[in-house]
Amino acid sequence: MREIFAGLPWWVKWVAVPVIAFVVFGGLIASVLGFLIGVLFKVLLFVALVGGLIYVVRKFMAGSSSSRGDW
Repeated sequence: MREIFAGLPWWVKWVAVPVIAFVVFGGLIASVLGFLIGVLFKVLLFVALVGGLIYVVRKFMAGSSSSRGDW
């Protein structure tokens, strides 16, 4: 691989090739990043909802400690 780029200017290796790679694989990169961000958002939403549920249940159980025998 080094032999291929040996006689070329620096801007071909460091500018042109990455730009071509981004153009060719840009849609794939964007879809993978979108999927990962979507999964991260859903995980954070799940954690927030479970935390809120635990908070509400503990708050409710602390307020009704006198009637705990009803359960």
